[in-house]
Amino acid sequence: MQAIKVNVNGDVRDAMVEPDESLLQFVRERLQLTGTKEGCSTGYCGACTVLVDGEPVNACLFFAVDADRRHVTTVEGLSGSDGTLATLQRCFIEAAALQCGFCTPGMLLAAAALLERTPSPSEHEVRAALSGNICRCTGYQPIIKAVQSAAQALRREGASAPPRTPQRVQARA
Repeated sequence: MQAIKVNVNGDVRDAMVEPDESLLQFVRERLQLTGTKEGCSTGYCGACTVLVDGEPVNACLFFAVDADRRHVTTVEGLSGSDGTLATLQRCFIEAAALQCGFCTPGMLLAAAALLERTPSPSEHEVRAALSGNICRCTGYQPIIKAVQSAAQALRREGASAPPRTPQRVQARA
């Protein structure tokens, strides 16, 4: 077992984890943040996408011990503390960019990372950013439309996507 300290959705968590415990297991089983989905368990489908220091990763392939002193954002961290949906989430609903919803958390997080670094993404850039996420229901067009609508709305609002948090959590003295 190894001690870790990780900031998950703004809350610093201390835990003991096994060396082979995945970040997916950690957030779903230990923290009960079940929005992150387990799909293929091989990094192919993208259902388990979370952000680590603002960058999308497949949580099924990322060890929890490697999240030590880092910031992790799950889909639960996109909405406001009062439950208000983020602009990106609202745009997914408005564009009917979800059907079964299984891929939606991973799509949202991959899109949030894209919008953070590229406020006006082209369709090609959206497709490239979401290429690691498989959707079997929508045909992708509504998802692309939702991401581009969110980009436009965020520019209008003068806001940005959920803030990146590249700095590491301070270790205990």
